[in-house]
Amino acid sequence: MSKETGLRHQWRLWCIALGFFTRVPIKDIPDFKQHWLNQASRYYGVVGLLVGVVAALTWQVSSLLWPVSIAVILSMMASALLTGGFHEDGLADTWDGFGGGWSVEKKLTIMKDSRLGTYGALALIFAILLKFQLLVCLAQLSIEPILGLNIIVIALVSSHCLSRVLAVSLIFNQTYVRDIDSSKVKPMTEQQSPTEIIILLLSGLLPLTLLPLTLSLSFIAVLIVSRCLIVMWYNKQLGGYTGDLLGQAQQISELTIYLTFLTYFTH
Repeated sequence: MSKETGLRHQWRLWCIALGFFTRVPIKDIPDFKQHWLNQASRYYGVVGLLVGVVAALTWQVSSLLWPVSIAVILSMMASALLTGGFHEDGLADTWDGFGGGWSVEKKLTIMKDSRLGTYGALALIFAILLKFQLLVCLAQLSIEPILGLNIIVIALVSSHCLSRVLAVSLIFNQTYVRDIDSSKVKPMTEQQSPTEIIILLLSGLLPLTLLPLTLSLSFIAVLIVSRCLIVMWYNKQLGGYTGDLLGQAQQISELTIYLTFLTYFTH
């Protein structure tokens, strides 16, 4: 069996994916090769599943002790701590750049600035408030549990997985617009193999198996439309994507999934 196709290599790629997208401490990978980061993109959806499970477990335990709103906040905190606010940072940087820049070069320059501006702060505040309210509403829905699980548990697991699948899928057919020679995500911007996109998409099907067929199909349709709109928006603004824009795509997709859940179960 090839050195780069066996189970040991798959575990190596999983550790790379986990270390890239979370704050989970990972031991140094012996003889690390840059193209492994490219290959590790296949497991980013599975990383999302892990983040969703941690958020859901946090909510489940917290809701036994405190009011729903407190449990939701603690759940949101758990996912943010696990990822280091990786995607939220991308959301804020993107809005600072889009709001404050009049040219592609100016937008990219602003997005590289580590300081938080008004546009970024507002985007972050509104996104967090909307996420909080959506999760509270989902937790309070009076519906039969699915597979014995409260709908918010399934929503958290599904949204964290599917939103990352959508965000990472952009690297497969869109143009990276930063100076990739100086970018820490350069390997991710290179051509991905069919194996990466197939495994990534299959991981997105895992949470859909927990849902009613009509809801699963609704998610597929909503996410396809969302991806098309995000691609059009990014191409109009920059002519492609950056790492920050991938983070924003994850946040937008996560909120869209919660909205879809709420719409499905209240109409």
